Amino acid sequence: MIAVSRRDRALATAIVSVGGVVRLARALGLRQPTVSGWTRVPAHHVLQVEAISGISRRKLRPDLYDVPERSTIRPQVALR
Repeated sequence: MIAVSRRDRALATAIVSVGGVVRLARALGLRQPTVSGWTRVPAHHVLQVEAISGISRRKLRPDLYDVPERSTIRPQVALR
């Protein structure tokens, strides 16, 4: 039977960019099985993984950091 990876694409890219799960785990001060068990980067590790791998936080966790480039909210003009 073939194992199916449920790992998030951005996490997989980060792992490859640093040279593997073991290297990412060591850089984070974690054990390899901990990082191997991730399906996506935990919120409390996003900024560290971004700094180590160069993969942006917006790609690693768009649910937390995907903010529109420009605000669509217009300031209200005071009526006189």
